[in-house]
Amino acid sequence: MNWSRRNFLKLTGLSLLGLGAKPGWEVLAGNENSKFIKGPETLKGKRWAMVVDVAKCPVGCRECIDACHRVHNVPDFKNRKDEIKWIWKEPFKDVFPEQEHHYLEDTLKEKPVMVLCNHCDNPPCVRVCPTKATFKRQEDGIVMMDYHRCIGCRFCVAGCPYGARSMNFRDPRPFIKEINPEFPTRTKGVVEKCNFCVERLAQGLLPACVEACKDKALIFGDLENPQAQIREIVQSRFTLRRKPELGTHPQVYYIL
Repeated sequence: MNWSRRNFLKLTGLSLLGLGAKPGWEVLAGNENSKFIKGPETLKGKRWAMVVDVAKCPVGCRECIDACHRVHNVPDFKNRKDEIKWIWKEPFKDVFPEQEHHYLEDTLKEKPVMVLCNHCDNPPCVRVCPTKATFKRQEDGIVMMDYHRCIGCRFCVAGCPYGARSMNFRDPRPFIKEINPEFPTRTKGVVEKCNFCVERLAQGLLPACVEACKDKALIFGDLENPQAQIREIVQSRFTLRRKPELGTHPQVYYIL
């Protein structure tokens, strides 16, 4: 064969197509860990979404955050510069700057609000990723990360208007207190974020944050299901979404 530059690029392209035939989270699962693979017990939905009831969320409570970070092997570097976070809390005035006004109740201005990846219907992070390491699942709308394909360019970090992505500037593994063997750890140079607990949905379980919330401040479900609790709440209650003017169509809704 004449190994010209063109032939080499063609062969490389075919190889990449082969690698892309199987989602990265299934590759990571391997044959020994069937819990990542969809089975008859899998929770199925056409459009997964979450509602956060801000009034029910106690100030100072971290149970949902701790549960999420423990299940997903999120490291604790103990400094803001290297911080990795899947879900976290920010003051109301920072989460909804467009809702702030002079007469807004002072307690609400500083009220901690839980935030996470919004799993947008029109995710800018997907559009800017050059390797398709971040992609939107067509069957249920979850915005995913394929850690094998991530090259650490951080285009998705810059493209996300919600600050929902974290970059591993250091090897995270030494900073995980207790590694959960059922979920892959990441490496230096990889971006990560909330995945709506796809590995738990595949096992018929709700997201870890929802399960851990004793105050029922988090509601998760399929918005396309007319009988779902989340559908009833979104239809009957006034809800806020973060930066709706950007046209990303976030699928995390907030009620006050």
